[in-house]
Amino acid sequence: MQLADKLMVLADAAKYDASCASSGAPRRSSRGRSGLGATNGTGICHSFTPDGRCISLLKVLLTNFCLYDCQYCINRRSSSVPRARFLPEEVVTLTLDFYRRNLISGLFLSSGIIRSADYTMEQLVQVARLLRETHEFRGYIHLKTIPDADPGLIALAGRYADRLSVNVELPTEAGLGRLAPEKDGRSIRQAMRQIHLGGKEAAAETRAPRFAPAGQSTQMIVGADDASDRIILTSAEQLYRGYGLKRVYYSAFSPIPGSPDSVPLQPPPLLREHRLYQADFLMRGYGFEASELLGETHELALDIDPKLGWALRNRDQFPVDLNRAEPRLIARVPGIGVRNAKRLTELRRLRQIRYDDLVRLRCSMDKLKPFVVVQDYRPRTLDGAESSRLHLRLREPSGQLGLW
Repeated sequence: MQLADKLMVLADAAKYDASCASSGAPRRSSRGRSGLGATNGTGICHSFTPDGRCISLLKVLLTNFCLYDCQYCINRRSSSVPRARFLPEEVVTLTLDFYRRNLISGLFLSSGIIRSADYTMEQLVQVARLLRETHEFRGYIHLKTIPDADPGLIALAGRYADRLSVNVELPTEAGLGRLAPEKDGRSIRQAMRQIHLGGKEAAAETRAPRFAPAGQSTQMIVGADDASDRIILTSAEQLYRGYGLKRVYYSAFSPIPGSPDSVPLQPPPLLREHRLYQADFLMRGYGFEASELLGETHELALDIDPKLGWALRNRDQFPVDLNRAEPRLIARVPGIGVRNAKRLTELRRLRQIRYDDLVRLRCSMDKLKPFVVVQDYRPRTLDGAESSRLHLRLREPSGQLGLW
């Protein structure tokens, strides 16, 4: 098979892995020389597409052959998809060629499991080693970690890669056991723990070699099993706390021709994936807990964003006096984000905040008006019926996915 044909197959096969953002990647030195590549500038978070669109990250699989038969995966052992495999040197050649043509700034490399976990991990590490040591490539490299691989190989991967990721795939052991019985949740978390500890040790020792300086991420598939949003977000919350993850990515399950009966025939609403991302952002950036965002329900509302849903369920905390409230509570007001909460806190040191100040800051006025008090504005108190009508009025029209 020609290299271009392999690229068509393996770039397309990699599109189902969403955990490929590069935030937090540092500059890499090259022993006094400039080297190749950069981790800054263009947000390295896109994947290569066979139709020739300009991209910033070459996102491919080393191979889509796989020993495992995970029921939700298009590349599972029993799938009839076309198969291909790169040699490590071919991935290196493609990466350097695409970089020199100004099409990419880095590499996201994953793989199906071939021969064994150790052999597959050795191949992935070899690509990164050739790029870093032989070609002095200083661009962003994200390697997918094979959970059952030897810890020494994972340690080597952390030396060469900016970010490592281990996909938990499904939020529960029961779901993983039913749809991916060849995978072990304990080995997945053990690999995540090793990456977390490796990063902490490298940060503590000033002379220690860098270890995955952009941290680690993971991915959960949404809608392949019956896990609720509460289970998904609670699992994500535990991963953030236990393993210091930078991001949890959510990927809506996409049925493929020939899917087994063990997985749904229809995909979940894409809006559900979007709501999970919004809720995840609120947990990471605003200090919300999963239980706060869900209340007594098990699923996030699709018609309103999670922040507004929390505010409507907690009317006793509103309206918030923006001239007196703590910045943390101001940031929780629908229509006001963390950045504007900081700006308002700084402004009120100089003078009282007025309604026009919110307009000038481009806050989402339709959302925030029922929830704030400023010097020249106070909303009228709502009874239960009026609160329900407010809920209906603030529902997002189709296609509007705002959060603030």
